[in-house]
Amino acid sequence: MLKLFHNYTNSLGLHNLGISLEIRLRSNTRKIEYKYKMDEERVKKLVRELIIEVGEDPTREGLKETPKRIASMYKEIFGGYDSDSELSVQFSEDSDVVIARDIQFYSMCEHHMLPFYGKIHIAYSPNGRVFGISKLVRLVEKYSKRLQIQERLTKNIADELYSQGVKGVVVFADAEHLCMKMRGVRNDATLSSSAFRGIYENREEKESIMALIRKRASNSSF
Repeated sequence: MLKLFHNYTNSLGLHNLGISLEIRLRSNTRKIEYKYKMDEERVKKLVRELIIEVGEDPTREGLKETPKRIASMYKEIFGGYDSDSELSVQFSEDSDVVIARDIQFYSMCEHHMLPFYGKIHIAYSPNGRVFGISKLVRLVEKYSKRLQIQERLTKNIADELYSQGVKGVVVFADAEHLCMKMRGVRNDATLSSSAFRGIYENREEKESIMALIRKRASNSSF
């Protein structure tokens, strides 16, 4: 199976892309897992070619280091492909509901590779265990630091959190999209998206938790 996979990727020329694949076959699920390792030198060359194609001089003082800077930036802002949300860090404790409001995120739209950014609110109902306080932020970063669309980002976060055995999960996101603000319709509209899992798929529970998420106490630290 592994040999066939290598033959297939080589036929597509993926070996020339500088992508390092770590392949592991699970006999029970036959699922292929892989991790990306970005080839920074190749990215530099591609960015230099792009600079030329848009009509600029890559040897100009202000642009000489641009390929290097962009390669370094891409390694950072697309780090979600090789990151761990660390949701395994849990503690024996119970609560009716845990809410993390205003988690800032930045992502890149997969359609035009322009940023979209905003805030995500997460609520979950524990089942005897709670997560480390920073892990919800890491979970958001795991999926936001990829080529994304907002709707999928919202679902990705909800699905992974719910897979940890909690009773219910709500993820609500508000974002601005530069692919709409600086091109195309050039409009300042924002987009909201939500995902409900477990007990919060029930209409009454859904309305109750959304009211809690929107509620902002005067002494709130969020």
